[in-house]
Amino acid sequence: MENRCKFWLPKKNRFCANAPLHNSSSVLQENLEGHVRRCPLLKQVQSLSTQPFYQKGVNAGKDDEQKEPETLIPTSGSFDNVTSEMKRNALYSLNISQFFDLIRKIESVHAQICKDIKDSYKIPEACGIWIKREVDRKLPFQEKHVMQQASILGNLEEFGVLESSDGKEQCGDAEVEQVEDSNGVPAVVEFGAGRGYLTQMLADCYGIGRVFLVERKSYKLKADRSLRQKESLILERLRIDIEDLNLNAVESLQGLPYVAIGKHLCGPATDLTLRCCLANQRNDDRCRGNCHLRGLAVATCCHHLCQWKHYINKKYLTHLGISKEEFHAITWFTSWAVDADHGSDLSDVTDFKLHPDSIGSEKEEYSGDANGVEGMARNMKAIERAKLGFMCKQIIDMGRLMWVKEHGLVTQLVKYVPATISPENHLLIARHVCHF
Repeated sequence: MENRCKFWLPKKNRFCANAPLHNSSSVLQENLEGHVRRCPLLKQVQSLSTQPFYQKGVNAGKDDEQKEPETLIPTSGSFDNVTSEMKRNALYSLNISQFFDLIRKIESVHAQICKDIKDSYKIPEACGIWIKREVDRKLPFQEKHVMQQASILGNLEEFGVLESSDGKEQCGDAEVEQVEDSNGVPAVVEFGAGRGYLTQMLADCYGIGRVFLVERKSYKLKADRSLRQKESLILERLRIDIEDLNLNAVESLQGLPYVAIGKHLCGPATDLTLRCCLANQRNDDRCRGNCHLRGLAVATCCHHLCQWKHYINKKYLTHLGISKEEFHAITWFTSWAVDADHGSDLSDVTDFKLHPDSIGSEKEEYSGDANGVEGMARNMKAIERAKLGFMCKQIIDMGRLMWVKEHGLVTQLVKYVPATISPENHLLIARHVCHF
């Protein structure tokens, strides 16, 4: 019902069965016909459907890919989108013993797979013109975001995906060819590009020949105007949901090596992006001349929005004994990582334990409480909640890392900025072995 029109049809005694026009529009019924004729969003949707790279749901994934293990949590049914409220209610329906069993499972899985997540805060010399504010003063400058963007690019450089152009803009065909020869990366695809300022920094500091900005929304104050002023750079903005993007069908990208980047890939958008770039590539294809993806850097965030259907490595989590319902509980816990006071870095969770010695007394304290698990969750210390949230984030991201490895890329998961800059500080970076 959430995706249905809320208009009530009294003669049929039900709601309208159609999808709503758009939640940004509110139109009186008598004006609806005229609005539809000139609605720019409808025209954009109709235009998109004719594009060869539009393929509805091509990167969505499937809900029933794996046989699920037994679960502690009541099933959520066959919903494609499990809301935060549904996740919370399922978790709060557990008894105290089941809740602690779930915590123990999370601790056990985290200790097993999350052993090599390093701090990697890199501010490269190439980004000095941005750090020193020597760029166009008309470009927006927020130190927090500039530091994040610079570290993403710094990690790509250290990982061997980018090569510094000494902060000089590349001009002319000869220099573009030089960039292609040195980097093998004449193209960059930014997923969830928003206004495109991560690409703006990349173009200013490293020099690239072609840019594709993938974003489903329309924004004002975009970087597009500044990017188009670079004579050596060709810019193409694809207004499309990543879920529906067949990247192989983008004609102007075919045959070009490219780097995939993303800083605003909330929740399942990370999974959609990885599937978009790699789903049709297998490990044994990596050196047969069709390895057009040279590397990627994806800053993950908003893990509480993740969905089992979209998640890229259900097979891996299922092998670890995590069911669909437990996955949704894990995603709900991740919000605890960002609701605490982050004046200190809480992201080092390797030594976290939920006071096992006091579990027995806590069970007795809350066992007779009608609010049971809810009361216990609310009374956990902020640092305990935050550390549990970070553990869950890392479990989700390590599953993604393992999936990328299976597709033949050298991969790392790092903390690319301190939690004091942003608690959403995980960066998944990878490079293709056949190019380096």
